[in-house]
Order: sequence, then C-alpha cells, then structure tokens
Amino acid sequence: MKSVLGGLLNKTPVPLSPSGRSTISLLNPMVKSSPEQQMKAMGEVGTLFGIVNRTSNATSQVEWKLYRKQDGRGRISGEVDRKEVTSHAALDLWNKPNQFYTQQEYVETFQQHQDLTGEAWWLMAKAPGFDFPLEMWPLRPDRMQVVPSATEFIKGYIYVGPDGEKIPLERDEVIQLRLPNPLDPYRGMGPVQSILSVLDSEKYSLEWNRNFFRNSAQPGGIIQVDKRLTDDEFDEMTSRWAEQHRGVSKAHRVAVIEQGQWKDNSYSMRDMQFAQLRQVSRDTILEAFSFPKAMLGIVEDVNRANAEANEYVFAKYLLIPRLERIKQALNFEFLPLFGSTGQGLEFDYCNPVPDDRAADSAEFQSKVNSAKTLIDAGFDPNETLSAVGLPAITHRGRAGQDAQQIEDLSVVS
Repeated sequence: MKSVLGGLLNKTPVPLSPSGRSTISLLNPMVKSSPEQQMKAMGEVGTLFGIVNRTSNATSQVEWKLYRKQDGRGRISGEVDRKEVTSHAALDLWNKPNQFYTQQEYVETFQQHQDLTGEAWWLMAKAPGFDFPLEMWPLRPDRMQVVPSATEFIKGYIYVGPDGEKIPLERDEVIQLRLPNPLDPYRGMGPVQSILSVLDSEKYSLEWNRNFFRNSAQPGGIIQVDKRLTDDEFDEMTSRWAEQHRGVSKAHRVAVIEQGQWKDNSYSMRDMQFAQLRQVSRDTILEAFSFPKAMLGIVEDVNRANAEANEYVFAKYLLIPRLERIKQALNFEFLPLFGSTGQGLEFDYCNPVPDDRAADSAEFQSKVNSAKTLIDAGFDPNETLSAVGLPAITHRGRAGQDAQQIEDLSVVS
C-alpha cells in the first residue's frame, strides 16, 4: 500500500489533458476572444477601465506584513499566536519586487491582468548560485503557455516573447493566480469573458457616434441619379461632395446635386437611443464585476448612508477575495521557495474593510434595549451590562436610577 501511495504522490489520479500538449486555452480551443483582446478592452471601454483601475489600485495600496507563527498549528486566535517579522529576504523581495517596480506598481499590474483575463502570472527570477528568487516580474497572460502532463498535471511553462521566441520555464519559476475556469483546469476565467458582446456593443456605439460627427453630424444616405455615370463623372461628384460637406465644420450646408436626388438611408442618433443603450451596457458591466455604482462616481441615487455601505461592500466582497488569493500564493507558493528559512512564516494583509457604522449602531442599540429590559425586571445592573457587553455603571443605585442611565445612554446612541 505504501508503494502505491508513493506512486500517486504529486500526480493526478486521472488524465486531465492530452499528453505533451502546450496551449493557451487547452480545453476551449474555439474561444473567440484571446487574453490580448480582453486586456485591450480596458483601453476601449470607459466603464471597464474605471472598474479595473479601481480594483487594481485599491488592491495595490493594502499594507502587507510577515509573521512567524508561534506554534505548529499556525494562527488560531488572532495576532497573539504570531509575531511580526521585520527582516527577511522574502519580505524584502515582496516590498521591492525588482529595481524597476515598486510593490504598488507590481501588484496593480498583475491585478489588472487577473481582472481582465482571470489570470495573473509571477516570474521568479533566480541568479546562478542562489536557490531562492532575487526578483519578481509580472508576465502577460497572453504570452504564457501551460505545458500539461497527463500524470503530473503541469510539466512546466513556455513564455512566448514579443518576437515569437519561446522560453521554457520550470514550475518553481512561475506562480499563477487564477479565477477557476469551469472548462479548463489550467487557465482562468474572468468577468470580461462573460460580457464580450456587451463590450463590443459599447465600443461600436462609440465608434458610430464618432463617425456620425465625422460625417457632418448628418445621417447617411444615397445620391440617386437617373443615368449611369462615367468614371470621370463619378469621381467628380464624390470629390465635390466630400470637399463641400464632409467634416463637422461643414455640417448643414445646402447641398446642390446636379441630376441627382438625396435619399436618407440611416437611423438618427435619437432613433438609435444611444443614451439608453450605454446605460444598459454600463449596468451589465457593473453586474459582471459585482461592482457598486457609487465607487465609479455614479451618484444620481446615492446618499451618504448608502455611499458608506458601498465602500463597505467594495472592500469586503471585492477587495478581500483578491487579497486572499494573493495571500494564498505568497504563503503556499512563494515562501516555500526560500527553503527552511520560509518555514513557520506567513504573510498577511492589514484589513482594509471599514467599520460598518450602521451595523455597529444597530448592535449597540440592541444591547442597550436588552440591558434596559433586564434591569427593569430587577436584575443586577452591572452584571446585566457585563452580560450584554456594555461598560459597567460607575456607581450603584436603585434599579430605577440605573434604568434611567440606560435610557439616557439609548438616547445618546
């Protein structure tokens, strides 16, 4: 039995891929959008840019610390079971990945990749004679290929350079962060893949608007003539029309068409309802990222209360999952690269979630009401306050006086 288990160690129990095949999208070769196109979309659609810029920038600004766990079980009950480490090669590298990237720029770069393609790739650069990495570099997902193994899951990786050169990379030279893809265990899937048609519609509607103004801010149409034009006559008509009417500065000029008739053949901007279409596209993109509108500056239905709630939702449900994914990569893939010096250590982030003022206020009010009810029923005031988690009364008095103090506390809260 021991030899059988040893043969399965670090191997897949069933084949997950064809043997010896490297690919960018292994199990979904008919995908219509490449990672490069998904990344380009950020510079083409303003709503997408705003979302990805906000998430990646916020992720990059969170402070990280390195801790030494106080026992073999790791952190169990908070910071009392670990001690901060302020000097370590892994911490130095994470704080300054290489001479050209600060930590903030490094994190922001790979987080953009992950939000746009569902993947982020770290290259661990080593020098001859060193067993641990000396530099970290973000790699573009569209240039990375996975070399799968039918028995070991992943054999290695191939980086395809800008000029097409292929560079093989070992498994310990690459760390991949990914949002799981239900069709491909080797690659990621992000929100952008689910809204490609919406992004295309948004991009094309903007191009239509631009071309509308380029074409004198007039709808397109047809010039109909009652005879067949010679090549010279056709060239003359088109050149004269362009000279006199093409461009926004020449809009609304009176057109004179010799032996021709103008026929409108296009929808107007009002017919196309671009304002409504853009709002639908914007809401669909926000929905795919589960992104609160107020964080993009959309404040037509936002007040202070729900603005604070939006900040809380953004930090807890968008920022924390991204930080947890980074934390897992640091603790279970990055730190082991430092051998025995990385054992017993763990990275952790400073919690960026703001206090939920509404929830805290409601909890405090509930405690006050419970304490008042119990004191009115004759229970000891200080024991009651201690039981519900409120500070004790500084002097003992009659139950009615204590209840009045609780009443006053309730009014103040």
